Amino acid sequence: MKKYLLQVTCVVLFFYSLQSHGQELLANVTIDATQLPNMQSATVDDMKQVISRFLNDRRWSTDEYLAEERIRCNFSIMLTKGSPGSPTYEATLQIQASRPVYGTSYETTTLNFFDKYFNFELNVGQPINYNDNMYSSNLSAMLAFYANVILATDYDTFGKLGGQAFVEKAYNIANVSVEAGGGWATSGDPNNRFALVYNLNSQLMVPYRNQSYIYHRLALDTYLKDPAAARLKVIDMFKAIKEVNKLVPYSILIRTFFLSKRNELINIFRDSQDAALKQQAFDLLRELDPLNTQFYSAITR
Repeated sequence: MKKYLLQVTCVVLFFYSLQSHGQELLANVTIDATQLPNMQSATVDDMKQVISRFLNDRRWSTDEYLAEERIRCNFSIMLTKGSPGSPTYEATLQIQASRPVYGTSYETTTLNFFDKYFNFELNVGQPINYNDNMYSSNLSAMLAFYANVILATDYDTFGKLGGQAFVEKAYNIANVSVEAGGGWATSGDPNNRFALVYNLNSQLMVPYRNQSYIYHRLALDTYLKDPAAARLKVIDMFKAIKEVNKLVPYSILIRTFFLSKRNELINIFRDSQDAALKQQAFDLLRELDPLNTQFYSAITR
């Protein structure tokens, strides 16, 4: 009997191990080398595989993830400068991450960020080495940094300041990498990666991060059940962000939020039957994200 139970237990654990993964990210890496006509496709393929393995095969937390729970994200790298035979590249990175909305097949964007200083060195066949507390290379530092930012912004949507441990890891990476300059520079560019994590770690931005939880977990995840109540929570979020905006004008976090959510916010309010609420939403959005006023006008049409 004991032998039978042991066999059953082993089978259960085997099937669980097939479904359970330590890895948190499901990163899709694309590399555009069209600006480097002399670059061999095999070099690009190798670069893509090495970066993909670094992101997807590494454990970034102690949490266990099922295959379907892994965080979907895109790393779109555009190589802008490089020479044949040289391991040094200048590039840009567009990074996006998303998470599913409860009870739907819809995925909402949790991070949308453009890095214009994604410069690195990488030899063909060279693995990417990384140490949490030591600067090894710009590529490993940047990839680890963004992995933690993705986790931070994702966990923030499931609990208030739920991603703080990952914010602190990303902040530490930025600090140990500061001498590399570029996107790690602590001043001069309010849109670089240091500015991003500085905002995430700022006490002034805590109300904004709390609103990320309210928006995603208490509004989006409940929208199908009670859209009217969800819209009121979004209105309250706008008001809270308005107060944060007074303390930290033009924060990169707030700007990237509206960049990611513009169409989503329009759809949330456009179907409302409450004309006064729609006008209130439009007025707040016009104040918070004035560059997209023409798009938000669709709410009141």
